Amino acid sequence: MSSYENPYAVGLGGVAAHAGENERADFITKTYLHLAGAVAAFVALEAVLLNLPGIDGMVQLMVSGRWSWLIVLGAFMLVSTIASNWAQSTTSLSTQYFGLALYVVAQAIICVPLLWVAQRFAGPQVIPSAALITGVMFSGLTAVVLFTRKDFSFLRSVLMFAGFAALGMIVVAAIFNFELGVIFTCALIALACGYILYDTSNVLHHYRTDQYVAASLALFASVILLFYYVLRLLMSLKRD
Repeated sequence: MSSYENPYAVGLGGVAAHAGENERADFITKTYLHLAGAVAAFVALEAVLLNLPGIDGMVQLMVSGRWSWLIVLGAFMLVSTIASNWAQSTTSLSTQYFGLALYVVAQAIICVPLLWVAQRFAGPQVIPSAALITGVMFSGLTAVVLFTRKDFSFLRSVLMFAGFAALGMIVVAAIFNFELGVIFTCALIALACGYILYDTSNVLHHYRTDQYVAASLALFASVILLFYYVLRLLMSLKRD
């Protein structure tokens, strides 16, 4: 796979797939430990944010009006781009960690409205259920890649196209104030699963062994995307 097709690889030097067994195992271990740390930080931040005084007003400010959520989404995309670039830094490990930390904070903030609604109106079990389903699905998809050793990098173009299409639909829905529905939610769950396969495959085949922070950020993004839409699906089914 060329470096153009894979945005993380720079030639073959240092790529995990071509590293020694111990070095590759160390890279994979670090990647998943950082992923676990990012998830734990996300959970802790949500616990703090959802219990802040005035959180009700913050949520209303984020989602009230057709343009408010678009502004929040645009800011999230900008911050995510910056965080991703920092996490892929080849000159500074501290910059990589700043990128991962910034991305975790951004994800925690943008998930607040959905979690706030779920916490107050969908019952106490819906968030833990969504987390459990997400964990099971992530583990299953990870196992598929680890046991088959298949390279899912061919999914990149499909995932990019589907991601832009989904973003376009979200923007249109926000502008014209209509619900996208359960089918769209299921499609986004499928998209998140595709990203997990793709990102896990990159961990095995295309990341360099010094890119465990960037690799964990990519996996974290896919996990939170999956959790977000699994939670939306459970809330929709409970409402129906």
